[in-house]
Amino acid sequence: MQPEHIRASDADRDKVAERLREALAEGRLSPVEHEERLDTLYRAKTLGELAPIVEDLPSPGYDYASMERRSTTPSGMEVLGSEARDLAGQSKGAENLVAVFGGCERKGRWLVEPRTNVSVLCGGVNLDLREAVLSQHEVTVQVAVIMGGVEIIVPHGVRVINNTSAILGGTDLHGTDQVTDPNAPVVRLTGTCMLGGVDIKAKDPKRRKKKR
Repeated sequence: MQPEHIRASDADRDKVAERLREALAEGRLSPVEHEERLDTLYRAKTLGELAPIVEDLPSPGYDYASMERRSTTPSGMEVLGSEARDLAGQSKGAENLVAVFGGCERKGRWLVEPRTNVSVLCGGVNLDLREAVLSQHEVTVQVAVIMGGVEIIVPHGVRVINNTSAILGGTDLHGTDQVTDPNAPVVRLTGTCMLGGVDIKAKDPKRRKKKR
C-alpha cells in the first residue's frame, strides 16, 4: 500500500485546515488563497491529495510531503513512518485463526498478513481492520465457517471482494460494495460458509477519548 493512496481521515483534514488558518494569520496566504485551498481540502479523498495543499508551508509537527506523522497517534489503517514499516517487516506470509466452541479477536494496531486463514466451528471470529497495517496492497481472508460467524470491520474506502460460497449460510457486505477506486486497498474473501455467515461492515475509525 502506497502512503499517498491511503484514504484521508477527518483528523487528517482538520490538521491541514489548522495549518491553513495559521498560514492565513501569519500572512503566508491571502484570504482568496485560503478559501481556494480550503475548497481543495474538503474535496480531497487521499493523503496524496492533501500533501500539495500545504507542501509550500512550514509545518512544525507533521511532514505532509513524506506522509509521515511525527507527533500524533496512528489510526485508521494508515501506513505511517517507521512504525508501520517495522510492523510490516514482521510478516510471515500467513496467519491461522481458529475458533472452536469459542471466540477469537483481532483489533487495534495489528499486522494483516497477505493471507489470513479463519476456521470456525460453533464459534465466532471478529477482525477489526480500522487501525491495522496491511502487509501488502491486497490481502486475502480465507474462511471455513461451520455453524458460526465471522465479523470483519474495515474503514471506509477499503474495497472488499467477495468470492465465498455458502451452504445454508451467506456473506453480507454493508457499505463496502460502492468502492471503485482502483488505488484502494483490497480485502479479498474466499472460502465456504455452512450453516454460518460472514458479516463485513465499513465503519469510521474509532475516536480516541481525550485525557482530561
